[in-house]
Amino acid sequence: MICLGIEGTAEKLGVGIVSMDGEILANVVKHQPLFGGIHPREAAQHHAENIKDVLKEALKKAGLDIKDIELVAFSKGPGMGPCLRVAAISARTISLSNSIPIVGANHCIGHIEIGRLVTGAKDPLTLYVSGGNSQVIAYDSGRYRVFGETLDIAVGNCIDQFARNTGLGNPGGPIVERYAKRGEYLPLPYIVKGMDLSFSGLLTAALKKAKNADIQDVCYSLQETAFSMLVEVTERAVAHTGKDELLLVGGVGINRRLQEMLALMAEEHDVNFYIPGPEVMGDNGAMIAWLGLLMYSSGTRHRLEDTTVIQRYRADEVEVNWR
Repeated sequence: MICLGIEGTAEKLGVGIVSMDGEILANVVKHQPLFGGIHPREAAQHHAENIKDVLKEALKKAGLDIKDIELVAFSKGPGMGPCLRVAAISARTISLSNSIPIVGANHCIGHIEIGRLVTGAKDPLTLYVSGGNSQVIAYDSGRYRVFGETLDIAVGNCIDQFARNTGLGNPGGPIVERYAKRGEYLPLPYIVKGMDLSFSGLLTAALKKAKNADIQDVCYSLQETAFSMLVEVTERAVAHTGKDELLLVGGVGINRRLQEMLALMAEEHDVNFYIPGPEVMGDNGAMIAWLGLLMYSSGTRHRLEDTTVIQRYRADEVEVNWR
């Protein structure tokens, strides 16, 4: 079976094509040009204007025709409502026009499953860090359970907002990482509450500090503080769950410093650490296609009326019947 997956939760529009044996036949991602924060309606307009071309490019790369597609999957949530609806409507159109089944996939679980596929991790504890999400997740008793998460903004949002508000540019992650390499530590709020985290106060303090301090020092301090918080919560989850694998997913996971810190922690706990390639770390259609295949092959069936979107679609709400 071959599945076409459509990802459209935020500023990235992705179309991926994956076969049942786990071969990624195509994975095309188009970014909306950003000159500030993400505006949901503008992002949705970008997706609507580009979905046809992105779909054509994915099919061309895979060497397939739309008639070769046997299943279509789309990102059901979580994400921005207008963007999600473009992905859902596109998937419905393909499904109805070609009489093929359709499934709606959880975006967060898509990151985990594509990570497991490409790294070979079997049953990892997962740190999922992106612009919209920051969670520590592991599979247990038929569901993915959240062992810790942000209480306000995600770590990627924190870093991007800092970069925008200090005039560093967009996207903020790579820029802050580059500046941080030449910085020195300045004290910033370290906010861990049990197994949960808070990044809004850290952002406010970093922006205030940037008015008078060297921007390289502030970037370094922001990164070190935010990532130390994430590693602390992840380390406690490793100890609690007893998992012997750690998987890093999400766009922020591309950051080399975060990878270094997690690798050191994993080594100390004798845990195998897995990092997918950058082509599947950020939002992409292949992860939706692969999760769609897992769901469908394990018996999940969605009627057209089931293909509504859910902006706050938590990973722990999904019954995982493919594991």
